[in-house]
Amino acid sequence: MSEATAGRRDAAPLTGAPLVLGTIALSLATFMNVLDTSIANVSIPSIAGDLGVSPDQGTWVITSFGVANAIALPLTGWLSQRIGQVRLFTASVLLFVVASLMCGMATSFPMLVFFRVLQGAAAGPMIPLSQTLLLSSYPREKSGVALGMWSMTTLVAPVAGPLLGGWITDNIAWPWIFYINVPVGLGAAALTWSIYKARETPRKALPIDTVGLVLLVVWVGTLQIMLDKGKDLDWFHSGQIVALGLAALIGFALFLVWEWYEKHPVVDLHFFTRRNFVAGTLAVSLGYAAFFGNLVLLPLWLQQFMGYTATEAGFALAPVGLLAILITPFVGRFGNRFDPRLLASTSFVIFALVLYMRGHFTTQVDLPTIMVPTIIQGAAVALFFIPLIGLTLSGLKPHEVPAATGLTNFFRITFGSFGTSIATTLWASRASLHHAQLAEHLTPYDPAAAQTIANLQASGLSPDQARGMLNQLVDQQAFTFAATDIFNASAVLFIVLAVLVWFARPARGGSNAAAAAAAH
Repeated sequence: MSEATAGRRDAAPLTGAPLVLGTIALSLATFMNVLDTSIANVSIPSIAGDLGVSPDQGTWVITSFGVANAIALPLTGWLSQRIGQVRLFTASVLLFVVASLMCGMATSFPMLVFFRVLQGAAAGPMIPLSQTLLLSSYPREKSGVALGMWSMTTLVAPVAGPLLGGWITDNIAWPWIFYINVPVGLGAAALTWSIYKARETPRKALPIDTVGLVLLVVWVGTLQIMLDKGKDLDWFHSGQIVALGLAALIGFALFLVWEWYEKHPVVDLHFFTRRNFVAGTLAVSLGYAAFFGNLVLLPLWLQQFMGYTATEAGFALAPVGLLAILITPFVGRFGNRFDPRLLASTSFVIFALVLYMRGHFTTQVDLPTIMVPTIIQGAAVALFFIPLIGLTLSGLKPHEVPAATGLTNFFRITFGSFGTSIATTLWASRASLHHAQLAEHLTPYDPAAAQTIANLQASGLSPDQARGMLNQLVDQQAFTFAATDIFNASAVLFIVLAVLVWFARPARGGSNAAAAAAAH
C-alpha cells in the first residue's frame, strides 16, 4: 500500500502520440473500474429475478465487489514492487476482463458473487497504479493537468453507470453490463503494455505480512457476510450469524494487535494516532457509507414499488454527476484557499439537505421531484472527496502520504459496502414495522378499507384479488415510509459529520494534487 501511489519520476515524460494514447488507455481502465461500482445498482432487481434470489440478496453483487476491492488495496504496494507497476496494472486489467466475462456467463447467484469478488480483487490495484503511471507520463509542472483529466473520467463514470446499466438491462440483458468491459479492458491493456513496458519499475523482493493479510480477510469478510445474511437468518437467533459475529470480532481484535507491532504491516495503524487522520478518515468513511447506501436504496425503491423500469431509475440517478463535473475542477484548483473543514462541512450540509428532501417523498412523487435533490447532490460530491482527503493528510510528511491515502481508501470502500448492507437491511426491517402498523387499520370495520375493497371489487376483481391488491398498496406505502426513514436518519448522520470535521486541526497549505489523487 505504501509504495503503490508514490509515483515514478526517474523516467522521462512521454510526448506526442504515446502521451495521448497512454492517457487514453489509463483513463479507459479507470473509467471501466469506476463504472462497475455503479452500473449494477439499477440492474439488481433483474439480476435477482433471473437468478432466483430476493432483491435484498441481489445487493451482494455490489457489496462483494466493494469488499474484495478494499481488501486488495493493501497488497498493491507489495505486488507493484514484487512484479513491477506496469506488469501489475496490465495483469489487473486482464484479470478484470476475465472476471467480467465470467460474471456475465454466471448461471447461478453464488457463481456471480464469486466472480464479482474476483473482479473486485482485480480492480484493487488499478486506480492507484493508473495515477502513478499517468503522473510518470507528464512533466512535474503538468501533474495538476494530468490529475484533472484523470479525475474527469472518475466523475463521468457515475453519470454513465446508471444510464448505461438501465438501458442495457431493459433493452438487451443484464449480463451485458459485464460483457461491455471486455473490449474496453482488452484495448486498455494492449495500449498500456505497448506504451509503458519499456518504463517498467525495478523489482525487488519484500516481506509480506501474511498473518495480517489473513486476519484482514477474516474480519472484513465475516463481518460483510454477517451483514448481508443477518436479515434472512433472523440475526443473532441464528447460530451461523453468532459464529460469523464472533469470528469478525476476534479477527478484528487480533488484527489490531498484530498490525500494531508488526514491522512490515499490511495496514499501518499508527496513522490513527494522528488527530487529523482519525477525524478525516472517520468522516470520509461514514459519509461514503451513507452516500453509497442511499445510492443503492433509491433505485431499488423506484423499481420495486414505484413501477420504474431500470432505464427510468438510471435516468433518475444519473444527474448526480453533473454539478460534480462542473465544480470539482474549481475545488481542485482553488480549494487550498479555503479551510478544508469549511468545504467538507458544507458538503455534509448539502448531503443532509438532499436526504431531507428525499425524506418527504411519497408514493405520488414524480420524476422531476426525484431528480431535483439528485442534481443538488452533485455539489455535495464535488466538495466531499478533495477537502476531506486533504484534511486527512494534513500534517503528514511526504513519504507518509501514499500509505495514508491507501489506508483511507481501504476504509472508505469497506464502509461503502457495509453501508449498502445496513441500508437495505434497515429498509426491510422498517418496512415490516410500517406494514404491521398500517395493517392494524385494515379491518372490515374500517370505512376506508371497506370502501377501497368495494371499489376494487366493482372494477371486476374477486374478493381475494381485491384483498391482494390492497396488500400491495400497503406494501408500497410501508416500503416508501421505510425509505424515507433511512433518508431522514442519513440526513441526521451528515449533520453530525459536519460537526465532526471541526475536531481536526489542519496545517496551513497542503497539496491539493495529492488530495485529488487520493480522493479516488
